[in-house]
Amino acid sequence: MDSRRTSGLLLPVSALPSRYGIGDLGPAAFQFADLLTRTNQRLWQVLPVGPIGPGASPYSSPSTFAGNPLLISPEPLVEDGLLTEDDLAPLTELPNDHVDYARLVPRKREVLRTAFRRFRDDVSPPDATRVQQFRESQSAWLDDYALYAALKDAHGGSAWTEWAPPLVRRDPDALRRAREEHEAAVERHVYWQYLFHRQWTALQAYCHARDIRLFGDLPIYVAPDSADVWAHQERFRLDDDGTPSVVAGVPPDYFSPEGQLWGNPIYRWDRMAERGFEWWTERLRRAFELFDVVRLDHFRGFDEYWCIPAAHNTAIEGSWEDGPGAAFFRAMEDEFGELPVVAEDLGIITDSVGTLRDTFEFPGMAVLQFAFGGDPDNDFLPHHHRRNLVAYTGTHDNNTIVGWWRKGLSDTEREFARAYLNLPDANPEGRVHRQAVRAMMASVADRVVTPVQDVIGLGSEGRLNTPGTMGDNWAWRVLPDQITEADQEWIAELTRLYGRASGYE
Repeated sequence: MDSRRTSGLLLPVSALPSRYGIGDLGPAAFQFADLLTRTNQRLWQVLPVGPIGPGASPYSSPSTFAGNPLLISPEPLVEDGLLTEDDLAPLTELPNDHVDYARLVPRKREVLRTAFRRFRDDVSPPDATRVQQFRESQSAWLDDYALYAALKDAHGGSAWTEWAPPLVRRDPDALRRAREEHEAAVERHVYWQYLFHRQWTALQAYCHARDIRLFGDLPIYVAPDSADVWAHQERFRLDDDGTPSVVAGVPPDYFSPEGQLWGNPIYRWDRMAERGFEWWTERLRRAFELFDVVRLDHFRGFDEYWCIPAAHNTAIEGSWEDGPGAAFFRAMEDEFGELPVVAEDLGIITDSVGTLRDTFEFPGMAVLQFAFGGDPDNDFLPHHHRRNLVAYTGTHDNNTIVGWWRKGLSDTEREFARAYLNLPDANPEGRVHRQAVRAMMASVADRVVTPVQDVIGLGSEGRLNTPGTMGDNWAWRVLPDQITEADQEWIAELTRLYGRASGYE
């Protein structure tokens, strides 16, 4: 990875402005790329862009390969004659300051159904060829995903483990009959993925022309109810009915006395290794198609992972088991060369995890909000940063820096932070976000990524996600003029001041 000093902003595509209920890959995405250029930013961290799962989370997606159809922009479809303004009227009734998923999902899906019907009824030979070429190029995952999505629609959204046993077992005759019976639905899901691909690659090319690198995210685990598990059951630790026999999580710690029970199925790493990690190779290949840099979520799990019996209701009674370790990353380097990945190494990190990260020279992460719980020796304090690092004021799982200042600190931590960040006695809350960003920019870390909410100084109303909850997560959106000219001038000057404006060659 390029090691020159650079910086960027964190903003999921869903949080962009638009007239249609959710941020998408339309005009506002290109305008945000222009804003990044004006402010000397060269990284755009977008988080996962796959279909959402329970709680609207992109981290529990029904496919680790597919794109999120909700992010398809209607504007190009209007230009192509596939939609009309009347078709879009139900979407324009939705709020513009947050995503109302309960109302958005059925309306957006109906709009996309309309676009597919018109495409199918009047498809030109060149367009049909382009869709077919896309389908063939992505067949390693797309055929299974499209059939899974069609069957899930046909079963009212129920999990694949609740389907008829022949479909659960993927009996070849049952799959053939399903493809025939649900041919139109399969084609619809293929077409939606084609639209996502077409719009994503257009945005990607626009960013690359402006020296902006797209920074994505790859959760280590996949959702139990996903095309990935259904299509590759032999690679996961499952019972005969397809449900997990053991699940992922993390053990109890100071913050969580019962640990975290994530519920994701555990990989059969031995079988993965026997097959040369071929499924993971395709997974990373797809990630590198979409993104220039990929954050590997829960990097510790590649060294060792917490394995919990599926029958348990908490993560207390689990055990540490060995992950694939260096052999996995050597295999990936044999396939791809130097890996453009960032290791999410937050939390309790053992020496062996640090050794694995450093052996392959992966950048780690540092979060300022975690820096004030001890003394000046805390590794997350900017004066302890190392170069090969991505530094954040906070991530998508944190409160905003203003929300953290208001509610996330003890008195001792607050005084430490006040002194360290050189906050004034009068109205420190009004300065904390700018001083926090300045501290990150001034550090020796090669890369700094700032959530947009911390550029504009939002409080907890701008929080994107609260881990372990199923409330209003992933709903926040930035308003069209919320990043003011003054905000842009400030972050641009700060970027120049601390030598992060040179960008990529």
